[in-house]
Amino acid sequence: MRIADELVPAAFLRRPNRFRVDVRLDGRETAAHLADPGRLQELLTPGVELLLAPARVGGSRRATAYTVALVRFHELWVSINSQVPNRLVAEALEQGQVAPLLGYPQVERERAHGASRFDFRLGGADRPTCWVEVKGASLVEEGRALFPDAPTARGARHMGELAELARAGARAVALFVIQRPDAISFSPHPQRDPAFGAALRRAAAEGVELYAYTCQIAPPHITLARPVPVLLDLDAEEMGHRSPSLIL
Repeated sequence: MRIADELVPAAFLRRPNRFRVDVRLDGRETAAHLADPGRLQELLTPGVELLLAPARVGGSRRATAYTVALVRFHELWVSINSQVPNRLVAEALEQGQVAPLLGYPQVERERAHGASRFDFRLGGADRPTCWVEVKGASLVEEGRALFPDAPTARGARHMGELAELARAGARAVALFVIQRPDAISFSPHPQRDPAFGAALRRAAAEGVELYAYTCQIAPPHITLARPVPVLLDLDAEEMGHRSPSLIL
C-alpha cells in the first residue's frame, strides 16, 4: 500500500499536545498533525527523522499542512499514523493476504451491529459472519510488540463488544497491526493499560480470535508482512522476568 503520494523529510523538535508536533522542515520550524494518541516517547526523541505527508487541499480547514507518516528508529521506519492499519487491512483482505480470514467474498468497512460499530464485517453464503476490529501498535520492547501505548477505554470496550458477538455464535476477531518489522510476538501492555489487557484476556476466553501481523516498510510503501504469536500472560511485575506462554 502506498502511504501517501509524497513524503517529505523533516526533523522532530517537540510535541506540544497529543495531536501536534513541531518539526524542522527545509530549515524552518513548522507544525504537523500527529494522527496517533499514543505516548510514543521511545520514538519521538529530539532530532529524530520523520517523513511527512502533505495535507490534501480543497475544502479542508486544517491548521497544519502536513501529517506525520513515519519516524526513523535506528535503521528502520515505524508508521505512527493510526489511520494506516485499517487501510492496510482493507487492502490485505481484498487481496487474500490474511490467511485466517480467507474465504469471505464480502468485505464491508465500518459496519454497525446494534449500538456497536466494527472496522470490518466479512460475509459469504456458506460462512458465518465475521466481525473484525483492527488495532495498530507501534511500540516494541525486546522484540515484543505492546498495545496500547496509552490508556484506551475505547479499546477495552471494543474487546467486550467482540466477546458479546462470540458468545452469540458469530465469529469475532481482534487483529493487531504492528506498524514496524522487528517484532517477534505481541502482548497487551501490562503497565500502561492493565484494564485493556484484562479485557483482551476475557475476550479470548469467550472465543474471540486474536491475530497480530508485522509490517514491512519501504517508503512510500507499507505492506502487511508476517504473523507473530499473541502472548497474554504478562503482568506489570513479571514483564521481562519470565517466558510468556503461548495463548494463540
